[in-house]
Formats: sequence, structure tokens, C-alpha cells
Amino acid sequence: MRDVGARELPGGACGRAMVLGATGFVGRHVGAALEAAGHEVVAVARSPLKTPASWRFFALDLVHGGLDALTDLLVAQRPTVVVNAAGEVWSSSADAMRLSNQLLVDRLLAALAAAGSRARLVHLGSVHEYAPQPSGVWLTEASPTEPTTDYGRSKLVSTRAVLGAARAGEADAVVLRLSNVIGAGTPSASLLGQVAGQLLAASAEEVAQVRVSPLRSSRDFVDAKDVARAVVAATRAPEAAGRVLNIASGTSQHVRDMVDLLISVSGRRARLVERAGTGVRPVTDTHWMGVDVSAARQVLGWTPLRTPRDMVRDLWGAAERGAAVSAAAVPGRRG
Repeated sequence: MRDVGARELPGGACGRAMVLGATGFVGRHVGAALEAAGHEVVAVARSPLKTPASWRFFALDLVHGGLDALTDLLVAQRPTVVVNAAGEVWSSSADAMRLSNQLLVDRLLAALAAAGSRARLVHLGSVHEYAPQPSGVWLTEASPTEPTTDYGRSKLVSTRAVLGAARAGEADAVVLRLSNVIGAGTPSASLLGQVAGQLLAASAEEVAQVRVSPLRSSRDFVDAKDVARAVVAATRAPEAAGRVLNIASGTSQHVRDMVDLLISVSGRRARLVERAGTGVRPVTDTHWMGVDVSAARQVLGWTPLRTPRDMVRDLWGAAERGAAVSAAAVPGRRG
């Protein structure tokens, strides 16, 4: 375990917040929001990717690094908040998701207990832990938890472990079940991430050929900044302890509309080609998703504020900047 770029800082007004998976897509947004709220951020991840100089970064493999290293880190840093934003989403391996989503949480709970920590744990779960519902039936916290994917099953096991520890009085924990998160840094393996990549692969003068699997479903897309605000709210709400709360936009958006919006925001000319087996991660064509967020409004005093255009604009802006940086690093590469 290495402390990268650490410097002595006065304790934040809200204490230290340890973010596991802090260099990931959601983790970066969460860390920024916690810092803005007055926390000193302790970032934990496998490799020291670029993080703000004000964050204290520790390189630690949370799956293979061992229980003692995480326990020692908790004892040394004494966080008042721990956010678990780590885990596996896009892997095709059930074993990888079991290790990253289940074993990691088991070790985290054991480390919190061994360290004697009473930090508020905010565990980021997924609405994919629920059983898919028919069109027009909204997901609530009381919906059946019968996931149909390896990802959903691995996330459900970890959620149950966190809630079990909370019921036993072994952890002060809350689970936030996130819908489909979009924003700056959206993974390139996601549907919109791959669409952005195909738009950027063509020159500004070309008509980009955007190949996707048939776009037949509707989903709930939530802005990453709204998610980060919900995390901050969850650190401050005593009545959230031991609860599961859905964090989503509260609307069901057709994926075709989101793809069309991204193409529009990009300003690129594009031809959309829907074809099975194109290589873009498929969207389940029987999947309608709408997520009720009334519990989060009541318990956290939180409400989603950002629009689909906001989240897509942030996604595209970050993708363009990333492509420009990559092009500048390779002499002769076409911009």
C-alpha cells in the first residue's frame, strides 16, 4: 500500500471521507462532491490515476490486497465516512464480479469491524438487483429482488451483507441503489460510451457510422452529479441508517432518444445503424425501467436536478477532451 502525493491537511469541517474506487467513473464524482461539502477526501484505488492534489491517495488492491492492509488504513485515517464506489460493472466474467462486488464488501465489513470504526458506510448498489418489471411498473425499494444477470446477483449479495451488518449493529450503513449513471467519464464499454467513441473515431468532416444493437428499451438514466449529491446527503441523514434507497432520475427514457440526443449534442453528422451483433453492448429489448425515488426525497431531502441534455453534454465534453489529449500524445495522429 502506498500513500501517493499525501500531505498533511487540517481535518475537513465534516471529517475525513474515504472513497473506495475513487479513480473510477462514479468515485471521481463522489469524491469531488464530498470535498465540496467540506470533507477531506482519502482516495483508495488500485492505481494512482490523476486525482486532485488536495486528495490523499492510497494505492491498494481491495480484492487481492488483503484484509490487514485495509484495516490498517482505516485505523490510521479514522474516516467519519466510507463510500464504497468500487466494483466490477462491465466484465463478462461472473467470477470477476463475484470477487469485485462480493468479496470486496465482505472484506470491507470485516475491516470496519476489526478497526472498531463507526464511520457512516454508504454502499453503492444497483437497481439491477431488482427483478425486471413489466412496462409501466415502477421499481420501488419494496420491489422483488430477483436479478437476472451475474452483475445484479453479485450486487445483491453485497447489499444483503451490508444490510445484515447494519441490522446486527456492526455497521452504520446505508445502501443507495443507482440506476444507469451518465456524465463526464461514462465508461467506453457502456452504450452511450461506445456511441461517443464511434462519433470521435470519424473525422469532423465524415459521416460517422454509429453501429448499435437494436434500440428498443427504455431505462432510467441519472446524472453522475445528482448521484454524488445523493451520497453526500446519505452521509448526513441519521434516519437513512440500515435503509435501501433508490437513486435515479425518476423518469423512463427511451435509449434511442438518448443516442439521438448524444449525436445532436456532438454536432457530428452520423448515420445510425441498428443491427444485432454489432459489438456494442446490447440493450435488453424487453426491458422497461422506471425507478421511483420518493423514498430518497423523503429520507435524504434529495431530488434529481439535472436533465438528460445535461448528462449527455457532460459525457460528450469529457469524451472530446480525452480524445484531444490522446491525439496530442501520438505524433501524426488524426484529430
